[in-house]
Amino acid sequence: MSNSYDAIIIGAGPAGMSAAWWCRELGLRVLLLEREATAGGQLLWTYNPIHNYLGLRAANGRELYQHFAAHFAEAQVETLTNAEITALDCATKRAQLAEGRELQARALILATGARRRTLGIPGEKELAGRGVLVSGARDREQYAGQRVCIIGGGDAAAENALLLAQAGAQVTLAHRGPRLRARAEFVAQVEQHPQIELLLETNATRINGVERVESVELEKDGAAFIREAAGVLVRIGVAPNSELFRAQLKTDAQGYVIVNAEQETSAANVFAIGDLANPRALTIAGATGAGATAAKVLAARY
Repeated sequence: MSNSYDAIIIGAGPAGMSAAWWCRELGLRVLLLEREATAGGQLLWTYNPIHNYLGLRAANGRELYQHFAAHFAEAQVETLTNAEITALDCATKRAQLAEGRELQARALILATGARRRTLGIPGEKELAGRGVLVSGARDREQYAGQRVCIIGGGDAAAENALLLAQAGAQVTLAHRGPRLRARAEFVAQVEQHPQIELLLETNATRINGVERVESVELEKDGAAFIREAAGVLVRIGVAPNSELFRAQLKTDAQGYVIVNAEQETSAANVFAIGDLANPRALTIAGATGAGATAAKVLAARY
């Protein structure tokens, strides 16, 4: 295994896999790093049917990943999973792994994606997996006939509220703003659904429970109150995984890496692709397209 490459790609979600595939297609020596035990990124945590990736339909993200993985295997990309990077220098293009290995490249392609934001309130972390849900789509049948509280006001919050309510749950949807930010068709359905209670200008302050979630403490106009709930789902947007290199690159106020039309960052020969650099359109298609763009721009230089 070499320690020197034309490109090191950090993150093996759709963007990183696409960039790696294209790098190999274009004759570049590339290493794909993934801190988790397997590639796939957010696809492995997507439980809704995927019908908007042109040419492929999938029951969920994991099924779509299987299509990607089968094709990706043909490229025989050198891939290192469980790869924890302890230091990354965007100027010298060096990466230090927790295992002690130091890697060098002519270019870096950053594809570290984004993660779901959390509330940071008492009970959220402590009751994870015990009523604090990962996905309403995945768990909707389990909560049929029970009370569920969803926190958030965008598309994901509204869609999950509808999925759970349609499966028979009694849903409280609490949003801190004066109106939902979700698309109009979702808002109309939420407002009309008899099993969804919509609470606007309302904040969640605590999730209660001993062995499992039992209730949620909410606050509106300075007054605190409680809603019983067997499950809680937090959908308040996403945050970029840019902490490793944020101080070295130009980012926006939220930490998303700023790139030009060729996916170039403010550092020479450092590219950022996928959700990390595209907060306005977090899509699988956008991620794979950005990966191809970065690889082709890079290959033209070498």
